[in-house]
This record gives sequence, structure tokens and C-alpha cells, in this order.
Amino acid sequence: MPKVKYYYDPDTLSYRKIEAQKSRKYRNISLFLLGSFLFGLLGLTILLNTKIINTPKELSLQREVKNYELQFELLNRKMMQVEEVLANIEDRDNNIYRLYFEANPIPEEQRKAGFGGINRYKSLEGFNNSEMIIATTKRMDIIQKEMVVQSKSLDEITKLAEEKEKLLAAIPAIQPVKNEDLKRMASGYGWRSDPFTKARKMHWGMDFSSPKGTPIYATGDGKVTRADSNSSGYGNHIRIDHGFGYVSLYAHMSKYNVSPGKKVKRGDLIGFVGSTGRSQGPHLHYEIFKDGERVNPMNFYYGSLSAEEFENMLKTASQENQSLD
Repeated sequence: MPKVKYYYDPDTLSYRKIEAQKSRKYRNISLFLLGSFLFGLLGLTILLNTKIINTPKELSLQREVKNYELQFELLNRKMMQVEEVLANIEDRDNNIYRLYFEANPIPEEQRKAGFGGINRYKSLEGFNNSEMIIATTKRMDIIQKEMVVQSKSLDEITKLAEEKEKLLAAIPAIQPVKNEDLKRMASGYGWRSDPFTKARKMHWGMDFSSPKGTPIYATGDGKVTRADSNSSGYGNHIRIDHGFGYVSLYAHMSKYNVSPGKKVKRGDLIGFVGSTGRSQGPHLHYEIFKDGERVNPMNFYYGSLSAEEFENMLKTASQENQSLD
């Protein structure tokens, strides 16, 4: 109940009730409402400019930022996994593959080299999380470059493997006459007694004593370059160019099973044992050339002999006996 106010009237010598004017009443109400509105507006402005209350848009942006931070964290974990796998591949590439194929390892500084020149990341500067974005982008670029280097390295290894496969197939690696077809391994590479002059003479190959007509086999993949009797002392002979600097020679043959220009594989029948040319009896004289120089055929029998058979042949071949040619 509102208070009733009175005033003293000296004319009537009595207290009279003060009647409120409607205009003043309305003015007071208006002033109160205006003050309340201004105070509320001021309070709202202050709250909106602090972190106490966020607008729906700010809340949405905060959720997006948190989502991006989560995505960056997941991306970093994936990059760590990629780096671990790539490091493992690089280690095997340098210490196994390239070592096996006799290729120089790729230096670490070459694999992980940065990017010189202009600033590649200038467009990423000036944002709240620029450092994180730039660091992640750099990391991705380095991983990408490492993958390119590794890919090129594996291409090189593949090519080397193909060449290695061809080389292994081309090297004269088996005995040209089977063990069961031999009477004996008559003479080896080195200084021997000449069967005709009895003088000590360098014997440039190996003599395999065997009956006439015994099969002779190509000792490696290659191409027949000669099948004739035009070289002094060799009689009927065949020469096979295996590539990679290797040539094999088969002499004193009774007849040929191939002709010049024919490509042969290791183990193919190329002719038969005989005693043509400067020969004391039926046998195969076998030589190997590497880059134009004669080498000891004993060093190449890894494809057909057991350890015991190789040891027995080595013992026989090292004896300075008389050769058959």
C-alpha cells in the first residue's frame, strides 16, 4: 500500500493530503524504464565483450577450432607412422638392397634435405596457428620428398636386379661336360708340360678327358660368335659371348650342334667331344675370357659341383701334369 504524504496548510491551520500529479507519475515511470534499458544494454555489451558469455556463432567457431586441432593431432600421428615405415624402408634400401647390388647408399642429408630459395610458406603466415600449420606443412613436404627419393632408388634397384639376374645367368657357371661322362679331369689352368714338345708351357684352360661324341654344354647364357676351325691349335671350336665381358671357348670338338649367331641358354647342347686340331686324344679344352683376358675356369664352377666334387677337381687341376693339347 503506497505511503500517503501530507503537508501543513497555514491558512486552514490543518494538514492536507498531497495529491500526486499524473504527469509526474508517468515521467518517473518513463525515467525508470529508460534507466533500466540503458543499464541492461550496458551490461549486455560488457558481457558480450568478455569470455563469460559466447554468442552462438562464437560457440560454433570454437567447436570448429577444436575439431581442427583434433584433426591436426591425428595427422601428426599418421605422419609419425609414415616416417617410421619410411625410415625402415630407407634402412633396408641402404644396408641390404643397395649393398647387395653394389650401389652406393643414399646419404641421409640427401634424403631429408629441405627446400632452399624463396619462402614457400609465406601465404600461411599471420594466422593464430601459423607456426603449427607451417611446421606441419614443412613436415609433409619433407616426407613427400623422401618418398620421391626412395621411389627413384627402388627404380634403380629394380634395374640393377634385372641386370644382376642377366649377369648371374650369363656367367659361365657349370661344368661343360657332365661328371658321369668324364674319364678324368686331365689338366688344369697353369704351367703344364706340353704333350708334343715336353717343354713347360702355360696352359690357358682346362682339359676334360672324355670319349669322342660326349655331349658338350653351354656354361652360361649367351650368343655363339664362332663355330669354326680357323684358330691355330684349337681345331673345331665354338666361342660364346655371354656379355658383361665374359667369353667361353670349347675346343677340339668332333662336330657342332649350333651355328654362329645362335642364342643359347646355360645347359644347352652345343657340340660333341673330339680330338681335332693340336690334340693328343679325345678331350674338351675349355677356356674363359674376362674383358679379353684368360682367367682360370676353376673360379666359376658354382652351379654344378658339390663341395666335395669341387675340392677333388681343384686338387687334380692344381697338379703340374702333362696337358692334352
